[in-house]
Amino acid sequence: MTTPVKGPAGYFPAIEKKYGRPIEEWRVLIRTSPLTTHMELVAWLKAEHGLGHGHANALVAHTLAGAGG
Repeated sequence: MTTPVKGPAGYFPAIEKKYGRPIEEWRVLIRTSPLTTHMELVAWLKAEHGLGHGHANALVAHTLAGAGG
């Protein structure tokens, strides 16, 4: 029996399925963006890439925390 993933990474399968990009591609976009604050990045993902708030928030939180290298 596998333990369910908790935290922001728990959204990743749904993000990949809904938006058609692998998580690492989103992480690269976030890391290379000139924006620096969490909420700026969330707003940018929502406005420019059409992500929902929860998905954008999860991606930014995970990326800024440096999780997963």
